[in-house]
Amino acid sequence: MFPTVRLRRTRKNERIRDIFSEVSIDKEKMVMPIFVDETISGKQEIQNMPGIYRFSFDYFKNYVSEINDLGVKSVLLFGIPSHKDPTGSAAYDENGIVQRSIEYIKSKTDMITMADLCMCEYTDHGHCGILQGKEVDNDSTLEAYRKIARTYAQAGADIVAPSGMMDGQVGEIREELDYAGFKNTMIMAYSSKFASSLYGPFRDAAQSAPSFGDRRSYQMDFRNSNQAMREIELDIYEGADIVMVKPALFYLDLIERARDRFEMPLAAYNVSGEYAMLMHAVSSGILSKSAISEAITSIFRAGADIVISYFTEEIYRNGI
Repeated sequence: MFPTVRLRRTRKNERIRDIFSEVSIDKEKMVMPIFVDETISGKQEIQNMPGIYRFSFDYFKNYVSEINDLGVKSVLLFGIPSHKDPTGSAAYDENGIVQRSIEYIKSKTDMITMADLCMCEYTDHGHCGILQGKEVDNDSTLEAYRKIARTYAQAGADIVAPSGMMDGQVGEIREELDYAGFKNTMIMAYSSKFASSLYGPFRDAAQSAPSFGDRRSYQMDFRNSNQAMREIELDIYEGADIVMVKPALFYLDLIERARDRFEMPLAAYNVSGEYAMLMHAVSSGILSKSAISEAITSIFRAGADIVISYFTEEIYRNGI
């Protein structure tokens, strides 16, 4: 007769469970997204994202001080400009909202400052690049991305984060940064960013919904995992320092697959729809607050090194 294996011994109280835990939330590897909006005064809570706000530049300064005092180590910036046009020219304005925000953070804190690099918030049509007819033109968009990356680096960004899913974007940005003397500015590539239904609250926050059509011709088809690995591989070849899977919770299999295949820093974006669903379930009493911890832990357990999440501030403020 075999002896009973009593794994319950490793779970008998909280301290025992903690010492045997294989994975835990590493809050120092979490990133807080911030929306800075030139079109508002004060701050405005984002519809369907309770506790998350758009900030005017002045209120953004206060918020940066607040989360820096909490100990938040890393932020990811998104800008909403006062001017939009067909070419998204405000995105590469050296005095643009994200550029000024980068400069402020780097002058006041030692937080790692990441800047999302896309054009959907800046174009009057809401697509992620420059149009030819009704299609986003890949190569002319890359020229704009180069200019955006240079202005971000000039402002002091530690990491630029191209999210537009244009073919060749990482290589073009790396070449521009190196040519302009910013060899130490890192690139976090939104390598496998899927055309997902989970971005709705973000599009309200960033005022970036496309005015026609959708983004399925350039963002990834959620049915394709092999192509996701190929996208990551191409971004590594082009010079990415960090690669990403987005969204996170619906794509844990791809985070795990990327972790097994690539010896690269791996980020995962716990997106706005995932945040909204969890917050609704917790606030309505359907789930306990511990569901948030369970969700974030699952992303780290799947293999992410870095987790971008709207829960970051809450985790620093109160733990979960």
